Amino acid sequence: MKVSLFITCLSDAVYPRVGEAMVRLLARFGVSLQFPSVQTCCGQPAYNSGYWKEAKATAATIIEAFQDSDFVISPSGSCTGMIHHYPKLFEHDPVMLAKARELQRKSYEFTQFMVQVLGVSDVGAVFPHKVTYHPSCHGSRLLGVTAEPLALLNQVKGMELIPLPFAEDCCGFGGTFAVKMSDISGAMVTEKTDHVLETEAEVLVGLDLACLMNIAGNLRYRNQPVRVMHLAELLYEGVKGA
Repeated sequence: MKVSLFITCLSDAVYPRVGEAMVRLLARFGVSLQFPSVQTCCGQPAYNSGYWKEAKATAATIIEAFQDSDFVISPSGSCTGMIHHYPKLFEHDPVMLAKARELQRKSYEFTQFMVQVLGVSDVGAVFPHKVTYHPSCHGSRLLGVTAEPLALLNQVKGMELIPLPFAEDCCGFGGTFAVKMSDISGAMVTEKTDHVLETEAEVLVGLDLACLMNIAGNLRYRNQPVRVMHLAELLYEGVKGA
C-alpha cells in the first residue's frame, strides 16, 4: 500500500521532529511513508475566517498531492478534520466533490491509522514517567478519536498515566480565535495549565501540535518544567529506550 505523510504547517515549520518520529516509528511496522512535496496548508485558517475561495485553492492542491495515495496520515486531528470539510467546499463541482470525498475516506490521524488500520496498540515502548493526556477538540469531537490514543498509551511499559481534570475542555487556541479573542484564549489556556499542574505529571502528551504549542507556551511563561510531547514522539522515544 502507498501511505503518504500529510505533514501539516506546524509540524513542517516548527516541530519537524514529530514527522520524523512518525516516519521512524511506522518504518518499524513495515510502513514506508511517501512525502508528496506539492502539499501545502490544509486551508483551515482561510476556511474558518470565511475566505472559502482561498480555502478551495489550497484544498485543491492537497487533493492533487494525495490523489495517488492509498492512505494519508497526519500528526494533527485538526488538519485531518479540515479534510472532512472539503466536500462542502466543492459541493457544486461534481468532479472535485468526488475527489474530496475519496481523500476524506482515506485520510487518518496518526493514532487512527496505528490502531484501526495497522491493528497496533503495543509498539514496545518503555517510558518510565508520569504522563497526562490532553484530548484536542477537533480530533476527539470532529473525528471521534478517543479510544485510539489511550489504547496506545495504556500499553507503554513503566508509564503512569494520570487522568487530566476537565480533560475535554478546550485549551483556548482555536486558531484565529486566539488572535481575535486573546484575553479569553489566555484565560482558557491558564485554566488548562492549572489542571495539568494539578496532576503533578512530568509530561503532557497530545495529538495536535497547535494545542500543545499553546499549552507549552503557558507552561514556559509560568516557569513550569512540564515536558510537552506529541504522542508519536513519546512512543518513538520509548521504543528507542526500550
